[in-house]
Amino acid sequence: MTKITVNTKRPYSIIVGDDLLKRAGIFCKEINKGYRALVITDSNVAPLYANTVICALEQSGYKTGIFVFDAGEQSKRIETVIKIYESLSRNGLTRGDLLIALGGGVTGDIAGFAAATWLRGIDFVQIPTTLLAQVDSSVGGKTGVDIPQGKNLIGAFWQPSLVITDTDTLSSLPDDVFKSGLAEVIKTAAIKDKKLFSILENTNEFDVLQREHIIAHCIDIKRGVVERDEHEKGERKLLNFGHTLGHALEKYYDYSVLSHGYAVSIGMSVITEAAERCGLTENQTADRLISLLKKFGLPTWDSAPLKDYLQYTAVDKKRKGENIDVVLLKKIGEAYVKSVPINQLETFLTPKGVAIDEQH
Repeated sequence: MTKITVNTKRPYSIIVGDDLLKRAGIFCKEINKGYRALVITDSNVAPLYANTVICALEQSGYKTGIFVFDAGEQSKRIETVIKIYESLSRNGLTRGDLLIALGGGVTGDIAGFAAATWLRGIDFVQIPTTLLAQVDSSVGGKTGVDIPQGKNLIGAFWQPSLVITDTDTLSSLPDDVFKSGLAEVIKTAAIKDKKLFSILENTNEFDVLQREHIIAHCIDIKRGVVERDEHEKGERKLLNFGHTLGHALEKYYDYSVLSHGYAVSIGMSVITEAAERCGLTENQTADRLISLLKKFGLPTWDSAPLKDYLQYTAVDKKRKGENIDVVLLKKIGEAYVKSVPINQLETFLTPKGVAIDEQH
């Protein structure tokens, strides 16, 4: 078992290991002495792990309720959060009680947002059950919901009080869901750790020990970034590598065709090819990145016309006035933020495009 401490304004620990769900109640009581707990989970995860977590919480003295929503990005709406508020009220949760997010990134985002806004903020614990949530979305305190205009446009920074990362839950993931998480692992290596990138290049599959080590390592990389830039004013923007185009593709397909990880994989590929063509990225970087993504079965292009999905970047959170921040690789393991005029973005990304102004 590995324990990582995140020293944000509200410090918390991340516990990584196997067979942790049965001890969830013990871990939670160490950070929250409340009487009630509400488990938020989705219709896929509830049959697999909800009873184990509820039993563990009740054995530690919590009076525990559960709220289950329909699995999928389509549920990441304010309407779901309102239903969570209703459940919190019915179950009588006070400021001293605890909300549990049991599931993937969607669950963590909406449960965290509910925790941030219920009674102006209550403790919540992340129990991520997907690789993507374990290495990325459960760490750092970003919470939020989607609206018709775009992804994660309503949200709050609200750090969890604890993260319990049980690697055993990965065994129940469908192959495409696991691969979706690998996109975030590769993203982390590409922007911050050339050694990890090389390890991935030379690895065909993860055994149990290697999996725990890689997950903990990715978490520790993000921990450092979050500690240095909790509210995404500078360095933390690097974690958005591939996300500007990825989010636009997700919106284009109304969150029903491409998973988040698959969309980010395409976004990383397209932006890196463009940056390399324009001399903003070291030669051969795109080839290495695309080869690694393909090796693990991730997509690197999409048939949707660029102009058709690029329109959705206009409402991206990273837009500032007439410019938008995009993350580019200088080389493997080193990334930077480039501010691009919105009206030049399509030209920049087009195969015969020209370099954007004021190259880095």
